Amino acid sequence: MRRFRKSNPRRFVIEDNHLITPFNEPGRELSILNRPLKMHHSETLDRICGSTNVEMPLKSIDELPQRAHSDDEIVVYRDNLYFDEEFFEAFYEQAYASQLPSRAVLPASDKAWQRYTVPLSRLNAVRDTEGKVLYYPLDLWYFPAGYVDKHKWRPVPIESGFQEVGFYNVPDSMANVEAEQDGAGIGRGLDLTHLLTERSCLSIDSWVHLFYGNSIMGVFSRGKRFENQISEHNMIALRMLFLAILEQKQVLSCSRVVSVGEGTVIDPSATILGPTTIGRKCYIGPGVVIDNCAIGDNVTIDQGCQLMLSVIGNNCFLPFRAALYLTTLMEYSIVAQNTCLQMCVVGRNSFVGAGVTFTDFNLLPAPLRALNAFDELEDTGQGVLGGCVGHNSRLGSGLIVMPGRVVESDVVLFASPERRVVARNITYEESDHHKLRARVAKLHKRRYPRNIEDEQAYLEDWEE
Repeated sequence: MRRFRKSNPRRFVIEDNHLITPFNEPGRELSILNRPLKMHHSETLDRICGSTNVEMPLKSIDELPQRAHSDDEIVVYRDNLYFDEEFFEAFYEQAYASQLPSRAVLPASDKAWQRYTVPLSRLNAVRDTEGKVLYYPLDLWYFPAGYVDKHKWRPVPIESGFQEVGFYNVPDSMANVEAEQDGAGIGRGLDLTHLLTERSCLSIDSWVHLFYGNSIMGVFSRGKRFENQISEHNMIALRMLFLAILEQKQVLSCSRVVSVGEGTVIDPSATILGPTTIGRKCYIGPGVVIDNCAIGDNVTIDQGCQLMLSVIGNNCFLPFRAALYLTTLMEYSIVAQNTCLQMCVVGRNSFVGAGVTFTDFNLLPAPLRALNAFDELEDTGQGVLGGCVGHNSRLGSGLIVMPGRVVESDVVLFASPERRVVARNITYEESDHHKLRARVAKLHKRRYPRNIEDEQAYLEDWEE
């Protein structure tokens, strides 16, 4: 990563209070790669631009002229916008070099932006005179000498640098093969491939964007970048080989690619393949398999668990034989034994009971839909996708959750003959704890209401 002079620009944040379903929290409070988004912003800009004091948040870019002087160097971003260090550096380097008022945009020709960033979001397209989409502006600006009018902003297109990686090889009969629109033949409707990026950016408007940011554009893309680095630099590969021989480990298990925090205990029979990061004071039990994951602090992963391309938050607990694939667990959550979570997101302080299965493949070739930024069902364009559980939720043993379904924060679900398969989205009002006696139901506190009115109504209800 190339470095240039840190200019310490003033830093303004546009506060976005849009609540993300099913968490009922704004995007800045949610985590990407075990960092709350607001903390990630601060750390990224500190490393690239230099450390500056945090300004009072803006409601919109139009407030900036009243808050900044005409000669101030300024960076402005919206706090629900996720960009990794590589993306922000590419934008800042171009904008700083030009010394022109600049705004980051996503070119419409980039397949990764079209597949992951644009769907389900609030991004608006800019079109040419013939109606063709040119790019999607982001709420990320650089002003070298104070705010200027919109017509003077220079769009700075940032490419993702994606590589297409085929991950599944399945027969046509299982891959949503469908007739071509012109009737000339058949074609694969949704190829099971991923676009792994050199630079990542998402407007966090849906839980699906959290899945992309943590898994596809997170640990999965990190792994591909690492593979590219090894293939392009022979000395790095040789050093890894020497280190693996010295440590008597497999190459992908040596300390160059597996980072382990202080106080962590790993059973000798566990298999850990990199690139993987494991935090402090964790316990990794016998027979555990971990492949390309990011694991936080104080995490317990017990006997026989299997984790692949997943992100585990601080203080999580996985008893024996839990299986996670391309899945994110936020902090203080528990996934019990014999569970299977594929392409899922689980909020903080939630519990997923024993034997729960989240499916990720539609048995019929119908589009997989998920809630977008406006809480409307929209086609995700994905061939496979799991489900999402909000914060402070409890899922009883033996449930089966269909693809793309969400369980709102503060919900309790019991498996019963009437509802063993979760085939639609579940709201707080449908929580099973409401069916219990008031004295018992009151023990489960609602911590993440959809709005202030919901919270007041909830409190009044219990007071009565």
